[in-house]
Amino acid sequence: MDDLAGFLRTRRSRVDPSAAGIPADSRRRVEGLRREEVALLSGVSVDYYVRLEQGRATQPSEQVLDALARVLGLDETERDHLHRLASQRRRRAKSPSGRLRPELLRVLDLVIGAPALIMDHRLDVVGGNRLAGLLYGRPIPGLNTARHIFLEETERGLYADWEKCTLDVVGHLRLAAGKYPDDPRLASLIGELAMGSERFRRLWARADVRARAHGRKAYRHPLVGLLELHQENFALPDESGLELIVLSAAPGSPTEDALRLLGTLGSDREPAGDGLPADRVSG
Repeated sequence: MDDLAGFLRTRRSRVDPSAAGIPADSRRRVEGLRREEVALLSGVSVDYYVRLEQGRATQPSEQVLDALARVLGLDETERDHLHRLASQRRRRAKSPSGRLRPELLRVLDLVIGAPALIMDHRLDVVGGNRLAGLLYGRPIPGLNTARHIFLEETERGLYADWEKCTLDVVGHLRLAAGKYPDDPRLASLIGELAMGSERFRRLWARADVRARAHGRKAYRHPLVGLLELHQENFALPDESGLELIVLSAAPGSPTEDALRLLGTLGSDREPAGDGLPADRVSG
């Protein structure tokens, strides 16, 4: 799903030669750096670097990878991804179990005033509280946020920052593919998204990686309007590979009022005692 050679090629094409100390040349036809220039700046032979980009080189050393990361201007996330791709020939990480403990569902149900979800590395939502279901306007079981963004929603749908969300999703899936290259369900999801979305194909070809982190998330809900939320991610301390995600509103903000209204509207629309279906626990 992901490989060291392809990652090096895409990163090399983005380096500004002048920023790397290469004099400007009006006859230059190559985007970014040439292979020979990367090799020279990294202190490796041209033949060895060419073999790296062709996927024929042996396991590169930590020193070589660090030098390449410096020349290519990689950030911390990209640097970690580079090292991970290079180590795949030695060891291949087993996909996490994604098993959701019943105790975590009780924790979700204790979160009343904010949407809260538990998500795996494939962006499958394996659990969510009542307000999360109301936010997405659909049952939580079976929800995959990557599929939802690229195949079910448009830039005029639920996601107010749809284009940014697509960048985040593809960057996350690139990281996941680097960590778990032998995960068949992840490979199947990526193939499905590539078949169904031109934007996904274009973004995937860029080989960008992004770590999922806290930050602003904006939704355009059909019942209560714009929701400007803050997302916090909490990696669960076990081998499940799951994360708890909480979307909170600033105290006293219009979004806090809108979430409270959404909860009320949801109560009006649901039969007494109805909540998320019992089959919301999935692997």
